[in-house]
This record gives sequence, C-alpha cells and structure tokens, in this order.
Amino acid sequence: MSTGEAAPAPQPAPKQGSRWPFRRRPRPTAPAGPIDPDAELNASGGLGRGLRILLGLAAVAVVSFGIAGIQGIFAPTFLALILTICAQPVRVWLERHGTPQGLATGAVGLTVFALLAGFIGLLWVALAQFVGMLPQYKPQLQQLGDHIASWLQSIGVGPQQLQQIKSGFNPGTMLNFLTGLLGNALGIVALLVIVLTMLILMPADAAYTPSLLRQLQPTRPNLVYAMSGYAHSVRRYMVVTTLLGIVQGVLNGILLWILGVPAALLWAILSFLCSFIPNVGYFFALVPPIVFGYLTGGWGTVIAIIVIYGIINAVVQSVVQPKVVGSAVALSQTLTFFSVLFWAVVLGPIGAILAIPLTLLFRAILIDSDPRARLWRPIIGDLSHTRELMKEESHARRDERQQRRDQTGHRG
Repeated sequence: MSTGEAAPAPQPAPKQGSRWPFRRRPRPTAPAGPIDPDAELNASGGLGRGLRILLGLAAVAVVSFGIAGIQGIFAPTFLALILTICAQPVRVWLERHGTPQGLATGAVGLTVFALLAGFIGLLWVALAQFVGMLPQYKPQLQQLGDHIASWLQSIGVGPQQLQQIKSGFNPGTMLNFLTGLLGNALGIVALLVIVLTMLILMPADAAYTPSLLRQLQPTRPNLVYAMSGYAHSVRRYMVVTTLLGIVQGVLNGILLWILGVPAALLWAILSFLCSFIPNVGYFFALVPPIVFGYLTGGWGTVIAIIVIYGIINAVVQSVVQPKVVGSAVALSQTLTFFSVLFWAVVLGPIGAILAIPLTLLFRAILIDSDPRARLWRPIIGDLSHTRELMKEESHARRDERQQRRDQTGHRG
C-alpha cells in the first residue's frame, strides 16, 4: 500500500451476543411512505380515506337506529332465518332420499318449531317453580341485601345507590328482572307467533336458494361466495354452540341439584342461553346460582359453584368449542366482545345471543362479497395466514439465535 493512500478505518469488532434476556433486538425502522400517495385517492373517485370512514360510520349509525326501531319484528325474523339455515341440510337430506319437496319442507319447519316450543315449555315450568319457591327466601334475601349495603356504605357509596342495591334483593324486583330478561330474549307469545309464521314461509323459500345461487354465480360470483360462506359459518357455529350449550347446561344443572341449590333447572336453562353470549355470558349465568347457593349452603357452596362452573366453562368454551368451530367464525376477541355490547344495545338481550350471527352477516355483506375489502379479514380476526407468518418469523429468529450462539462458541 502506498503512503499516499489513506488507510481504511478500522472496523469495530463484532460484539459478542449476550444471552437472553439481556440481548437487545434492533429497533424496527420506520416504514417507507408510498411512492404515489395520490393513487389510492384517484382510484376511490376523489374521496379521501377519512371522509369515506366518516360516511361509513354515519351509515352504520343510521342502519343501527333503523334496526333498533323495528327490533320487535327484526329479532324474531332473524332468529327464524338462523333456524332455517341450520335446518336446511336436513331438508336437503330428506329430498335426496326421495321425500317430496313440500313434505320435507313442512317436516323440517314443524320439527324446528316443536323443539322451540318444547324449550319454551320447559322454561315456563322452571319459571313457575322459581316463582313458587321465591317467597320462602324473602327474609334471607333482604338480610343479604342489608349486609351488602352496609359494606358498601362503609366504603363511601351514596344512599341513593344503596337503596337501589337493596331493592335488587327484593324477590318481586328479582322476579320482574328475570322474567323481563327471558321474556325479551325469547319473545314468549309475540316471538312464537312470528317465528312460527316465518318457519312456515322461510323453509319454502329456501327450497329455491340453491337454484338462485347457481343463477347468480356467472354474474355475481363474489356475492355467491360470501352468502355461501356465511351459511356454512353460521350453521357450524350455531349447531356446535347449541350442542355444547346443552352439555354445559346439563352438567351445571346436575351440579346445582347435587349441591341443593334451589331452581337448578332454571339456572341450567340460563346457563344454556348464556352459552351463546361470548366472553360475558358465563358471568351472567353464574350470579343467580351463587346468590341462592349462599342462602342454602354458605360460602362452601359458593366456592364449589364458582370452581366447577369455571372448569366446565373453560373446558367447553376455551378448549372444545374453538377446536370444533375452527375458522368458521374468525372474529377477534375484541371484535367479538364489542359485537355483544353493540347488538345488546341495538336489540336488547336477544341481540347479545344473536351477536355472532349478526356480525358474520355484516362481514359477509361488507367484506367477503368485495374482493378489495377482503384484505381487512386478518384485521378483524381471520388469522390463519397470520399465524403461519408468525410461525415462520419465530423459526427465523430461532435460527438466527442459534447461528449467533455458534459464532460466539467458535470465537471463544
């Protein structure tokens, strides 16, 4: 090397990688901006993303207020639609085995209505038993309310709130709340009339659905894809949730009967209904058995109910149901919880029960039927490809750590 040439700057020696958890990962670089930021604006007809979001939110608000205004007919009609979708494979199976179309349609409609009417009758019997035994626990309920009110008063709760809490332990108030909750959720007389009528009409119209989908397939393939996917997803979710809810209700009812908790049949039915409410249904189903378990068996019964209810709920809803349902729902936990709150506000208690089918319907209409909008599916919970990507990234980081350890060992 000549003396006129500048000597190259010495390169810093590579730092020896320290072992986890003291090794620092390199900070991620900021994402580069788009080359042509106006391309998307031009493609959307001159509407900016912010304006489109505001218009979409305004449309959601208008539709929500409209649905809330007709909730008395919308909720039972949508319930009948879900029942028709779930029963459609049975009708197809009967027709495939030679049953006339009209007879198969009528048989499925009557069978579904008979099951629904039987469930309503069972609920009515359980409510009658509850009404008969409730006056026996009036002194204990009032005493429990006084104890809770005294404790709340000691931590600074105001007298107006204390009076409301104490009134909640009045058997009359408790009965009005329970019958109002179950009455709104099932509709009792009005719902049965609407559902019966719809179960006669919808299965008859559903006989034309396969032909209609084949007719739309050449011109609207994305709409056919979205509606077919919705029917499959909601059918799988509702059937699996119903079967697991029956198992959950039976197990909880047997537990409460063994522990001597009053109205075990009613709380088993409540557990079955609340199994359709993700995330929060378990807590709604748990509170009444805890109250009456405390009145009959004390804290030992309360602890037993909490533990066994928790185990049954964890096994059914956290282990069995996700494996059986799989990607049929594909909604994130956050969106699932928000949908329960949202539809409960719009439709009342029955909205919380129908929250997942309603959310899946709007996803099918707004996202699945539009190829440009399907890129939002991973954001709202369809993480099948995202999990594969995360697994590949995890393997890559593990291989990188192994290479660093090998290099550190060679240098040592």
